Amino acid sequence: MNQTKPTVAELERAIRNVPDFPKPGIQFKDITPVLADARLFSGSIDLLVGSLKPGMVDAVVGIDARGFIFAAAAALRLECGFVPVRKKGKLPWHTHEQSYDLEYGSNTIAIHQDAIKPGSRVLLVDDLLATGGTASAAVALLQKLGAKILEVSFLIELSFLPGREKLKGCPVRSLIVY
Repeated sequence: MNQTKPTVAELERAIRNVPDFPKPGIQFKDITPVLADARLFSGSIDLLVGSLKPGMVDAVVGIDARGFIFAAAAALRLECGFVPVRKKGKLPWHTHEQSYDLEYGSNTIAIHQDAIKPGSRVLLVDDLLATGGTASAAVALLQKLGAKILEVSFLIELSFLPGREKLKGCPVRSLIVY
């Protein structure tokens, strides 16, 4: 079956806006229609890995939880390992942890201490860049492990929030920008 690769515009059209979820005033970007369509999902992975090819990346790192979906598929496409960055207390081995601030409070994420070798070339992937707290904490964890971050790649970026500012010093690429 020969199907054309989807465009970013097609991906954007497939993303559903859900008003007032999870609370009033929030316009939730629902990616499940992209995931439900094999052509769109596969194409989103191609677009997320960009010009990277097998052999150029040692690991794709995904951020808990929706980032796992895209990062694991990107790792398969790039023929490399997948490394999860999870919420504190969810990884079973020795971890490094990084806390970050939220609008009301804070959170902590973790990575296994042996997940990335110093000098490893990594692609960090998540579904959405908003305030940048989680992504910047993941970058800090990867830097602590000595990773060489090739790119931080997102399906969606909310440009009206300061997420990109928190990732200065890293190449950042977002497919869809609102």
